[in-house]
Amino acid sequence: MNLVSPVIVGIIYCLLMSLIKEPHRRRFNAIMVGGAGAAYLSGGGFGPWELPFVALMAYVAYRGLESWAFIGIGWLLHTAWDMAHHLKGNPILPFSHDVSLACAICDPVIALWCFRGGPSLIALVRRWLGPARQ
Repeated sequence: MNLVSPVIVGIIYCLLMSLIKEPHRRRFNAIMVGGAGAAYLSGGGFGPWELPFVALMAYVAYRGLESWAFIGIGWLLHTAWDMAHHLKGNPILPFSHDVSLACAICDPVIALWCFRGGPSLIALVRRWLGPARQ
């Protein structure tokens, strides 16, 4: 498995999310992390233990509606759940053995962005490139 691709996917996710204006960006990401919590629900391999994780992620997502830090925490929790599934459970996609590992690499990239407050990466790039054009 290529270890760079999941990092690129995480960066692309953050770039695409930058197209959404605040406060909608934070709320949309809270919904996304809540949905990520249910990714393994239909066959993750941990049986009824999948349910408490979904409940935890729903709580974190709810708190994330008003807090980027909780969204970041949610992505890190999902990273741990991805690793557990990669090592002992079933992958998210049954036909791709390493997809949970790839997700575990991608999620911390998104979490770091969230811990920074989910800034618009597009605006950041424009600020970096702006003075050079003048």
